[in-house]
Amino acid sequence: MKIWKSFVFVAGTAAFSLFAWLPGHVQAESGTDDVMTGFRQVEAASVADAMEQLYGKKMYMSHDMRPLFTTKFAGPAVTVQLRKEEHTEGSKALSGMMDVIDEAAPGSVYVMVLEDGLDYAGLGGLMSTAMKYRGLAGAVVDGGVRDTPQVTKLQFPVFSRGVVPSTTVNHFRVTGKNVPVTCAGVPVRASDIIVADMDGVVVVPRERAAEVLKKAQQLDETEHSMYPFIERYKSIREAVAKFGRL
Repeated sequence: MKIWKSFVFVAGTAAFSLFAWLPGHVQAESGTDDVMTGFRQVEAASVADAMEQLYGKKMYMSHDMRPLFTTKFAGPAVTVQLRKEEHTEGSKALSGMMDVIDEAAPGSVYVMVLEDGLDYAGLGGLMSTAMKYRGLAGAVVDGGVRDTPQVTKLQFPVFSRGVVPSTTVNHFRVTGKNVPVTCAGVPVRASDIIVADMDGVVVVPRERAAEVLKKAQQLDETEHSMYPFIERYKSIREAVAKFGRL
């Protein structure tokens, strides 16, 4: 956990400057720096539990949304939607996804959705390099990823649903930038908060950020207090009875 926190601090230093211009930001609800610092530190599992306990909603992405390497990050989403379509326009039909990268503020999380795209790489070394040096916190791709040696060398955090060698060029067209999307089963809007670690990816609606963070922090604190209790008394049953959670 200490390694993750150190990594995330570097990756997401300027994260919440994005809320100065994105709609529906949470600045009025709570200090934005505090909110984002909090989400970078809590566990994704606690955020998922908080959303379920508070609102009865499943806001975690499909189990096959996995990272290339150990990572943890959080940040406000920028989104891009691609539709599967065979054509001969080359990269011109994908210019919108490049716009989203070049226009994204530092600390944002790139959320890409490819229609029927599990066998296509929506992101590779070139896009990852651009995101890395623009200061994005990470990327989440409902589709595949490629150029894994370069992405790993960069240590740019990418979650995807698979690794494939294919291209989207001449097979997809961008149909939306910073529009509502459904990514690996979960609705995401621009500036909703993405929380990702080795357990998976969770989405927090921007207007619920402060409340969800508070609940997730409480869940984290309770669980972390249970570990030494279990070590000492060697009983999960006694720990659950004392702390009231499993």
